[in-house]
Amino acid sequence: MSGEIPKYVTIIGLSAGAFTSLSFVPQLVRTLRTRSASDMSGWWLAGFIGGLTLWLIYGLLLPSMPIIVANVAALLLTLPILAIKIYFHERG
Repeated sequence: MSGEIPKYVTIIGLSAGAFTSLSFVPQLVRTLRTRSASDMSGWWLAGFIGGLTLWLIYGLLLPSMPIIVANVAALLLTLPILAIKIYFHERG
């Protein structure tokens, strides 16, 4: 058996990553509109971002494009929430 991953497996991985990553869009939009992330646990957010970072490293080491793409996308959607939480927590 060759080491090549079937195309349908990659499509499933990319689809899963799209659904899970895009689930953060409503939270990011809400956070940007209200300029507040006070209703989100800072510990949860830090732990989640830490997990995403480790998944990204894992995906880079494999290498696995679906894991890399999904975790970069999720990081790009969650890091602004963390930044807003930190920025407005210190100001308010």
